[in-house]
Amino acid sequence: MPKNSKVVKRELDDDVTESVKDLLSNEDSAEDAFKTSELIVDGQEEKDTDVEEGSEVEDERPAWNSKLQYILAQVGFSVGLGNVWRFPYLCQKNGGGAYLLPYLILLMVIGIPLFFLELSVGQRIRRGSIGVWNYISPKLGGIGFASCVVCYFVALYYNVIIGWSLFYFSQSFQQPLPWDQCPLVKNASHTFVEPECERSSATTYYWYREALNISSSISESGGLNWKMTICLLAAWVMVCLAMIKGIQSSGKIVYFSSLFPYVVLICFLIRAFLLNGSVDGIRHMFTPRLEIMLEPKVWREAATQVFFALGLGFGGVIAFSSYNKRDNNCHFDAVLVSFINFFTSVLATLVVFAVLGFKANVINEKCITQNSEMIMKFLKMGNISEDIIPHHINLSAITTEDYHLVYDIIQKVKEEEFSALHLNSCQIEEELNKAVQGTGLAFIAFTEAMTHFPASPFWSVMFFLMLVNLGLGSMFGTIEGIVTPIVDTFKVRKEILTVICCLLAFCIGLIFVQRSGNYFVTMFDDYSATLPLLIVVILENIAVCFVYGIDKFMEDLKDMLGFAPCRYYYYMWKYISPLMLLSLLIASIVNMGLSPPGYNAWIENKASEEFLSYPAWGMAVCISLVVLAILPVPVVFIIRRFNLVDDSSGNLASVTYKRGRVLKEPVNLEGDDTSLIHGKTSTDVPSPNFGKNIYRKQSGSPTLDTAPNGRVTHDLPFPRQCKI
Repeated sequence: MPKNSKVVKRELDDDVTESVKDLLSNEDSAEDAFKTSELIVDGQEEKDTDVEEGSEVEDERPAWNSKLQYILAQVGFSVGLGNVWRFPYLCQKNGGGAYLLPYLILLMVIGIPLFFLELSVGQRIRRGSIGVWNYISPKLGGIGFASCVVCYFVALYYNVIIGWSLFYFSQSFQQPLPWDQCPLVKNASHTFVEPECERSSATTYYWYREALNISSSISESGGLNWKMTICLLAAWVMVCLAMIKGIQSSGKIVYFSSLFPYVVLICFLIRAFLLNGSVDGIRHMFTPRLEIMLEPKVWREAATQVFFALGLGFGGVIAFSSYNKRDNNCHFDAVLVSFINFFTSVLATLVVFAVLGFKANVINEKCITQNSEMIMKFLKMGNISEDIIPHHINLSAITTEDYHLVYDIIQKVKEEEFSALHLNSCQIEEELNKAVQGTGLAFIAFTEAMTHFPASPFWSVMFFLMLVNLGLGSMFGTIEGIVTPIVDTFKVRKEILTVICCLLAFCIGLIFVQRSGNYFVTMFDDYSATLPLLIVVILENIAVCFVYGIDKFMEDLKDMLGFAPCRYYYYMWKYISPLMLLSLLIASIVNMGLSPPGYNAWIENKASEEFLSYPAWGMAVCISLVVLAILPVPVVFIIRRFNLVDDSSGNLASVTYKRGRVLKEPVNLEGDDTSLIHGKTSTDVPSPNFGKNIYRKQSGSPTLDTAPNGRVTHDLPFPRQCKI
């Protein structure tokens, strides 16, 4: 909530000391000389309505109501759908419990340091991603614009997943659940089971045919799916209403959207532990396979998961932290949120495999029952001798252990003829090894498991409501990463911008609710974020460590936090993190080049998935997504490096940021020893020095000078850059 205060006009006396902290804050004083020294971008003077005595500060930045609200917002943004349907899959695929070790190592090396970096620059400069990187270096101002573009791409398809969850949520108030059984088809003569469903499963059929009504390829549009169109509209209305007032509205919602998923996960975990087979699932999950840890692919996937789990590069982290007080301990926040994210992933993994263990147990029991009936049939036909079956075993009510004993005996006795019997071993591990992720986990495997729960509609409602809340929490941060930088830079009304942003996103998002929409979701998920975000975060690291200066940044952190951060971060930011990020970028490019670009299409006649390559126009779209996301970086760099746009026109090359107002770059900074980067010209030095400096006014001096952030000081006969 904004905390407006009266601005008290200070009397000019002989010795006024102002620190950079004062110069950057929303509560610094204003003098008449400041008004005359500032050049507005459009060439016209504007009244400083916030400095008149007795007036309210109109452009003061909003702030969080409490530290808890801020932490919940950051947790809600970082903890998303990937924690529930991506991390468990990677954990199972890459060595079970052994996967946690490389994940933790990379969390310490990449995750926490870069998360801390984004939190600190946002909190110190108190701007969105565009304003932050313009302060650090105008030539790298395109980083902020690139973050906004990537955020928008991700928001387009991410909200579609929320729409899918809303559809399943709305269909969960039925007993039995609509995906519990295959539908029956009636014709003139008889009734039969839907062939597509019979060849797959009830939950798979419901997902592909009833929910998505999917086409057979990305080239077959098939028209809009009206059910999903309504759900997508509902999802965008929810996001728009929650974000209409920025953190003033979304800050109240995070208490529910961030905490409710934990309530559901804990309830699911307790319920799953009371079901048969849950312990088998958890045991299978955390059985370490140490030999897999040595594979480079495991470390690459762990690094990618760490990177995206914390929301690095999106701009949402910077936007949320920009509403903090400058003396907030953002180091504590970085460590806390990172480990909350990690333990949430572990909790979700426990829940997923406890439930999948129960599902595997149910399927295994059906398998044993069916194969026992086949054995009894073979006994009656004389294909198998009754003498080989132990007398204590009752095939009509056989246990798992007894079945495996009978299976092994038959396999040994009928060694040559065994394959012709078509008996299944019915091992629970075989079912648990069927790794699924993403929509396959949430809308097929998990929904099938819940059909076997007692009171299954209740658990289905809880599960999909949890997915909606996880998605909304991430969407709040994503939209904030778009809206906040634009509002800070171009001074548009947040309410109007939010409505326009959501309305435009819904219209573009209609391509995702066609019958072929699921294939476009896959395309955007694969190409719109991975490479662009890696490049953005690498440039962020370079901008802070090598353009602004790592030593100066460490001093700024000491000034802001009140203590010197651990030297560990110095070496991580300067050496380890850039190398790790570059390695991850190269590995991602190589993996993308080696993997044929395509998607898994659902073939109705076969009732199964089939990998198809993108058509030529699809490849063009994939390439365009990557290029458009990165394009702002070189464009802004070239414009500002070569001054392609006239400085007098108030363009990107000549604007800086002061208290939320877009201003012309001061023209008299050349040679000013208080510049961020000494020896640079005014166009190279847009931003304030974060360290505590003092700007003194010599008594009786009428001459005005301009400080690095656009504020006016008086000329000094001695250097003005002093440590306090």
